[in-house]
Amino acid sequence: MSPNPSFSGVSRRALLAALAAIPTLSIPPLTVQALAQTDPLPSWNDGATKQAITAFVARVTRQGNPDFVPPDERIATFDNDGTLWVEQPMYVQLAFALDRVKALAALHPEWKDTQPFKAVLEGDMKTLAASGEHGMAELVMATHAGMTSEEFQRIVIDWLATARDPRFKRPYTELSYRPMIELLAYLRANGFKTFIVSGGGVEFMRPWTERVYGVPPEQVVGSSIKTKFQMRDGRPELFRLPEVNFVDDGPGKPVGINEYIGRRPIAAFGNSDGDLQMLQWTTMSGGAGLGLLVHHPDAEREYAYDRNTSFGRLDKALDAAAVNHWVVADMKDDWKRVFAFD
Repeated sequence: MSPNPSFSGVSRRALLAALAAIPTLSIPPLTVQALAQTDPLPSWNDGATKQAITAFVARVTRQGNPDFVPPDERIATFDNDGTLWVEQPMYVQLAFALDRVKALAALHPEWKDTQPFKAVLEGDMKTLAASGEHGMAELVMATHAGMTSEEFQRIVIDWLATARDPRFKRPYTELSYRPMIELLAYLRANGFKTFIVSGGGVEFMRPWTERVYGVPPEQVVGSSIKTKFQMRDGRPELFRLPEVNFVDDGPGKPVGINEYIGRRPIAAFGNSDGDLQMLQWTTMSGGAGLGLLVHHPDAEREYAYDRNTSFGRLDKALDAAAVNHWVVADMKDDWKRVFAFD
């Protein structure tokens, strides 16, 4: 199934600069106990990719090995969209913003004649895409800001309770990749501390990543909008402002890792050009390092895309993988199943 081509004029960075926030519902994470079996990665096919992962883990965790890494230095970072869950036919945050515009339209009759809101209400994705970063920013500030963090969280949780992916007709949090959930648990069972480092909004991810991925909120790094502390009716709160604070994408990822984690990862997992610098930062330091890209060629079970897509473009990073000896995990060949419900 081909990804939605309607947003061909919108860059990933432009969307992320606008879509900096949101929380969710989920399915229970795969626990270490659930992997207490002979094969710690049962949803991965046997082959070079799986062997590269297990060999790296054995190398850095074996006492006396030249590549041994102490447990407190075993940091692994994971992108979210397209690496841990689906990002087609559009980012989940964008789907949320579009639905919010429709839900708020009755309060804003002027939107019927004002772009980019008019395009959203009419389902005109071509015009919406043509509005570019400015148009996306308008949508986000109208739907994500002007409320407290707690109010925003409740809005998103309520949306996720009813929203369904257009293809699979399931809640978005059920569309996490089972092989990657196993990989997270496998790394943690071997002394790794796992972090999410995503271009997605940090307040979008933190309320549900522990339930879905086993990653607690303090181990999530993401894009953000500015907030301010205020007292309202004698109660302290954080109020969300219509201003971008930090975009955790591309070269912003190593910056975010350094600022929020404080250690250089020894393993990094991504799927797009937005993860290029994170993998470079992880694997080109001179020490032991594993870089892995999730490649999406599976139109039957998920989506087929790489170099020519607006969401999750894998072009420069795919070329860099061959040069830097990064592992490319082919969803079609390396995964026995994609989702828990397969």
